[in-house]
Amino acid sequence: MKLAQLLICGVSMMMLTNICMAQETKKEPAKRDVTRLSEDYFIPGRFKGKTIVITGGARGIGKSTAIRAVKEGANVIVMDWLDELGKQVTDSINNACGKIGNGKAIFISGNISKPEDCDRMIKTAVENFGKVDYAVLNAGVMDGVYSGTPFKFDKEQRMLMPAMITDATDEYWQNVFKTNAEGTFYSLRSTLTQMLEQGNGGAVVMVGSIAGMTGLAGNPAYVASKHAVNGLMRNAAVDYAPYGIRINSVNMAETQTPMVARAGEFVAAEIKEGMGFGMGRIKTMSLLKYTDSQHRGSFPWEQASNILYLISDEASALTGTVMATDGGWTAF
Repeated sequence: MKLAQLLICGVSMMMLTNICMAQETKKEPAKRDVTRLSEDYFIPGRFKGKTIVITGGARGIGKSTAIRAVKEGANVIVMDWLDELGKQVTDSINNACGKIGNGKAIFISGNISKPEDCDRMIKTAVENFGKVDYAVLNAGVMDGVYSGTPFKFDKEQRMLMPAMITDATDEYWQNVFKTNAEGTFYSLRSTLTQMLEQGNGGAVVMVGSIAGMTGLAGNPAYVASKHAVNGLMRNAAVDYAPYGIRINSVNMAETQTPMVARAGEFVAAEIKEGMGFGMGRIKTMSLLKYTDSQHRGSFPWEQASNILYLISDEASALTGTVMATDGGWTAF
């Protein structure tokens, strides 16, 4: 072998060795959880002097939204059909949060599927605070059982629980639609009627779900009714834009709320009995839940932050938006 060839081979071997060494010493980038919003975070004075009506505010996302809104200076009307819990929440808010933001919370018992209750919610806001600036239409159900009833896997509840279309009962379908579709329509109509009378514009956030953006196994009424919520939102955004009223929706994946917890109990009970929805196991986590070290879904206060952003002037360029606050669920 000639000297030149030997030199070339030597250089090639050195380069190969260096590449191998570099690959051996290269470290995998460190993985970490995303920085989660603190439950105590709020923006002082953002809603000073504003009035917000919140349906389904006795617990979960609605409760977190009411807490933060009052901390940020808002006066809040909370309507829910969970009477005792709703009173406890507003009392707690007034004792703790009112001193921070000088806002006030008032609870009224009501069912959004009754038009008269929705009108009364708006009337209460006007009588106490003179106006309605914003609305968070959060009340909704995942099944046909009254949400204040403890979960029981018995015959009476099972007929009102989610099921494939061929197994679903009329009562399950009608109860879910009565709240999610009809009730959201009634509460939106009452809100918009008042906003038009005031003539000052406003903003509404309707709480949808990933079920309003895609399909979910074994719960046809929830999926169809949440699609109805997003369809209603888009229609309203078109009709009321000329009046300075912005209307958007938030659509979350699994969030740590009592409603989701009960859905988990139901699925677990069905699996135990050898039933369950096989197709539902294809996809069970959002991107952020899967990559979280503890596989946690979103927290209610994270969703409250998204909601309050959308009704605030910071989102003045947004209307008719189906916002996926789902941790990346619908991204893949």
